[in-house]
Amino acid sequence: MSQYARSTVAVAAGRPPAEPGAPVNTPIAASVTFHQGAEQNYLRQSGSDSLRAFQEALGELEGGRALAFSSGMAAIAAVVEGLPAGSTVVVPRMTYSGTSSIHDHQERLGRLEVRRVEISDTAAVLEALRREPAPALLWIETPTNPMVGVADVPALAEAAHAVGATVVVDSTWNSPLLLRPLEHGADVVMHSVTKYLSGHSDLLMGALVTGPDDDERFAAFKLRRDLTGGLPGMLETFLALRGIRTLAVRMERAQANAGVLAQRLAAHPAVERVLYPGLPDDPGHDLVARLHDGPGAMLSFLVAGGAPAADRVCAAVRLVTNATSLGGVETLVERRAQYAVDAANGTPDNLLRLSVGIEDVQDLWADLSRALG
Repeated sequence: MSQYARSTVAVAAGRPPAEPGAPVNTPIAASVTFHQGAEQNYLRQSGSDSLRAFQEALGELEGGRALAFSSGMAAIAAVVEGLPAGSTVVVPRMTYSGTSSIHDHQERLGRLEVRRVEISDTAAVLEALRREPAPALLWIETPTNPMVGVADVPALAEAAHAVGATVVVDSTWNSPLLLRPLEHGADVVMHSVTKYLSGHSDLLMGALVTGPDDDERFAAFKLRRDLTGGLPGMLETFLALRGIRTLAVRMERAQANAGVLAQRLAAHPAVERVLYPGLPDDPGHDLVARLHDGPGAMLSFLVAGGAPAADRVCAAVRLVTNATSLGGVETLVERRAQYAVDAANGTPDNLLRLSVGIEDVQDLWADLSRALG
């Protein structure tokens, strides 16, 4: 479907054959066992129609081959735990807490040597890649969670490949509508499907996307999924595919809202700083303008008065929801440094992460400005 815009692909990919009387949507097959045929007859081996439809749609959007997992953590584990024991990995110091935790755990087990760097500092990443022993993996998260740092994916991918490292990009905050890492040299894209792809905060799922001809890597990830039981359920894949259908309009509205809120927060006297690459003075602005198709709908801001003031904002909002997660139609806010992993990674104690939803932006601003006051 390369002749179509990404927003059209999100609606059209992964549909069943257009035959008279056939359904427009791939139906849910509530069975894990299937009659013998050309393919293997067990769900874990061959998958369901809804699973295949979701993987086809996401693969089309990313320009590769997608493999769905039961969660984002299961997808991360398929990469990290599939590395040979003793491997060295280069990972972001500031990153999603689950990613940080799984690398920490593998390091404590003695399976991995972990080099932590600020992934938006290109020079620091290049230095970490050049050190001996040569790393087997470069894990990129962009923008970083929750500090919204932007990575120069093409430059980092080129340097990583020069030392033989595989490049994985967690592109959850972008969705394939804003960034397609395979186009910039990445080997693998990781998504927490729970977030923007599904978009309604009602399912748990993850995905990996490899290059279209990378059969060996795709097969290795599928084997990890089969061996660890990381297959998503039929209802989850059906709902995730339904979420993709509205991805373009949701992202457009949420991103527009985020731009307005970022500007207003930056001018508010109770806000010390706003972290959002859509702002012209943000350190990641130029990279986003060059590599991305938009700055996204995630931002963070530092509240004057420290953690107590930030906590008061979270307690005072009424329309905005104080909750973990992101990427849904509803706006969520949370003080991330309340969690030990984020605090240990250097998240400021007065930082609030804001996942901007699709509500009316004036209503959102009225709620936030009242809470800040």
